Amino acid sequence: MSKRIGVLALAALMTACATHPQRAASPAQPAAGAALASLPAAGVYRIDSHQSELRVLVYRAGSLANLGHNHVLVNRSLSGQVVVAPTFAASSFGLSVPVDEFIVDDGQARREEGADFPGDIPDDAKTGTLRNMLGTKQLDAARFPLLLVKSTAFDNSTDPATATLEVNVAGHLSSVSAPFSWQAESSRLTASANFELRQTALGLSPYSLFGGALQVKDAIYVKIKIIAMAQ
Repeated sequence: MSKRIGVLALAALMTACATHPQRAASPAQPAAGAALASLPAAGVYRIDSHQSELRVLVYRAGSLANLGHNHVLVNRSLSGQVVVAPTFAASSFGLSVPVDEFIVDDGQARREEGADFPGDIPDDAKTGTLRNMLGTKQLDAARFPLLLVKSTAFDNSTDPATATLEVNVAGHLSSVSAPFSWQAESSRLTASANFELRQTALGLSPYSLFGGALQVKDAIYVKIKIIAMAQ
């Protein structure tokens, strides 16, 4: 299986999986220009790994889809920093995600995502899914332990604001455009993004078994929450 995977397409690497994604409502987005107005004092803000989260929703497809499950992948070990410049466009951030810290099908996370993710998944199925994700044919975690994301551009002339991201997974670079909301307090920044991506748009082939009878749906859904504190 190709290693060319983006941060937002991690679920393509799983061995299970979906009906059409039931898209969760995105958080309220700021009006165009609001993000600029809300920028705090210029400086470096450290991403809080205890409060930040990357969540990926994966869906099964194919004629044997009933043999698999939809999956929720959660990583709560994010680290990095946000650099706030005098202007919104000049600001930037970098994010590091240890791939072996992904949690597959946490019971609480599945319940939070609603009817598309019923019940708990057996431990052996979760272990097998994670093992396949981290294997040499997929994330190759032994050689590429970190998933890296950095911003290359911000645009708050649109509603919602948009970030252009460079994503490095298993040594392959991809460019992703993501709408996001941004809130700022005196020493705290909160950014969130909820959006759908297609693996094929990143040059990926969705994981497939039995000639496509059991496969991962091309469309996945990504939720990112970043909280950063002034250093």
